[in-house]
Amino acid sequence: MTDNHVRSAPTMAPAPGTGAPPSVNVFLTLLPLTLSVFIAFFSIGMQMPVLPLHLHETLGMGTLVVGLVVGAQFVAALLSRSWAGNFADMRGPKRAVTAGFLIAAVSGLVYLASLAFVERPETSVWILLVGRVLLALGESLIVTGALGWSVGLVGPLNAGKVMVWIGIAIFGAYALGAPAGVVLNARWGFTGIAAASALVPLLGMAVIAGIRGVAPTAVRKTPFYKILGAVWQPGLGLALSSVGFGLITAFIALLFAARNWGGASFAFTAFGAAFIAARMVFGHLPDRIGGAKVAVASVAVEALGQLLIWGADASPIAYLGAALTGFGYSLAFPGFGVEAVRRAPPQTRSLAMGAYVAFLDIALAVTGPLAGALAGAWGIGSIYLAGAAAAGLSMIVALKLLVGAPPKGGRHV
Repeated sequence: MTDNHVRSAPTMAPAPGTGAPPSVNVFLTLLPLTLSVFIAFFSIGMQMPVLPLHLHETLGMGTLVVGLVVGAQFVAALLSRSWAGNFADMRGPKRAVTAGFLIAAVSGLVYLASLAFVERPETSVWILLVGRVLLALGESLIVTGALGWSVGLVGPLNAGKVMVWIGIAIFGAYALGAPAGVVLNARWGFTGIAAASALVPLLGMAVIAGIRGVAPTAVRKTPFYKILGAVWQPGLGLALSSVGFGLITAFIALLFAARNWGGASFAFTAFGAAFIAARMVFGHLPDRIGGAKVAVASVAVEALGQLLIWGADASPIAYLGAALTGFGYSLAFPGFGVEAVRRAPPQTRSLAMGAYVAFLDIALAVTGPLAGALAGAWGIGSIYLAGAAAAGLSMIVALKLLVGAPPKGGRHV
């Protein structure tokens, strides 16, 4: 299929080969790409419970610096979405994903380099920042490319299923990667985390080597602001719903440490397990009944989870709160995502996915430093009350999408 054929695919009826194959075919087609995304985010998940503690306990940094370093990845990912999306649309998503794995592996080597400067904590932190930026560039290429690649393989009518399975890979990797990171850190320290971060992405490259690529869908760059204008409403809903996820990834380990609870890594596991369970049981709903309806219910559950963490006086309550946050957030991404896909031009498939995910980056980039400042002023628990408020605002956006008229020429996928 030529680029022109791809670009001329009609909006209301998919081009040949982009229709809606049976679910089992969709699953089998997506399986290798899903596995590669799992591998990429397993590497990231290993870092989640360890990096904040390394910054705080080994390097002696405060909560604001922890938030800034953790959030730096999301700032860099946000700034790279346009580049990554256009790269995938113009050069092909397989090339984008391959480049992403290479860059992610280099970020692990930079982490290793930072350990040579532990006696000079400020220098070590700056080197870690470089590693976080490189990790963000790799992650941006992997996610943007994998989403566009997947939709290209199974068709736009299965966009919801693509987001469901890619999301399962991401958060399943978080759920398993976090305790694996704790084990690595306990035995080999942050050196083990850094070395694994350099090696694990190479496995992802091996997985995608044999997957059929899809043709580029564009011959010139599309201005990012045009795509942002098409997807900003569902993107805003995603951003607000992502605050709770950002608070768990950046600060749940510090909350457990402040309250002298053990087993912080199991909060990540509870989040990830509930996230996967929701997608396995209800993942078909965004495509079937509409994304906005699913998003309304999802963010309500997430708000309840954040309130439980805020009020927890024992670790089991915090685990339950993390699980409810994961369960609710699970379907917010495909729920708002289905609304975003039907608003975007079909020839900008990867760029549209990048623009949508950019709202997640915005949320996580802002959440880290703001929550760090809030924790310093009002205590670590207060940030989860703020997370519940953000989920409530996300529900308002979902309700607006639900009652609003579809965009002119828009379509449900």
